[in-house]
Amino acid sequence: MLRVFARNGWMLLIYGVGELIFGLLFFGRPGCGLQSLVILFGCYCLADGFGALGSALTRGEPVTWWSMLFAGLVSIVAGVTAVLWPGLTVRVLLVIIATWSILRGALEIAGARELARTVPRTRLLAVAGGAALLFGALLLARPGAGELAVGRMSGAFAAGHGLLLIAFSLRLRGWLYRPAMN
Repeated sequence: MLRVFARNGWMLLIYGVGELIFGLLFFGRPGCGLQSLVILFGCYCLADGFGALGSALTRGEPVTWWSMLFAGLVSIVAGVTAVLWPGLTVRVLLVIIATWSILRGALEIAGARELARTVPRTRLLAVAGGAALLFGALLLARPGAGELAVGRMSGAFAAGHGLLLIAFSLRLRGWLYRPAMN
């Protein structure tokens, strides 16, 4: 399983780089408008969802494919909702983003726990999941926060989460060239 997961770690790398770029752009320009946030978030979720579906379908491993499939479907539903209805109110958008983040974080933690059976030091993926859970909880706890604060918080989360995923994918890549463990 480790070799299969490490061979497909490039998808995590691409996802992490995309999330880092999204975070830096949004953190740098948090006041770009709610409409832009909705559309950008929708595109981000669609890319994330199709990447997760691709991971679920190419890995073929019974241990983690279901969580990637579910994460992909959740992200696609959130992305389609955000793109088709960009005029949603701020509170509804925040609930969608928070729910997506909490579900995604829980699935990343579950994936890290499953991987820990064969991959040592999966803490980066678990920390990324914990950051997603915390971000979602903060959005739910403070839905009345201003657009600028939400923009900065979203940008900071995406950049940090992207860096954690990049680091984890590079660690997986290193395991690809080690002698077989399974």
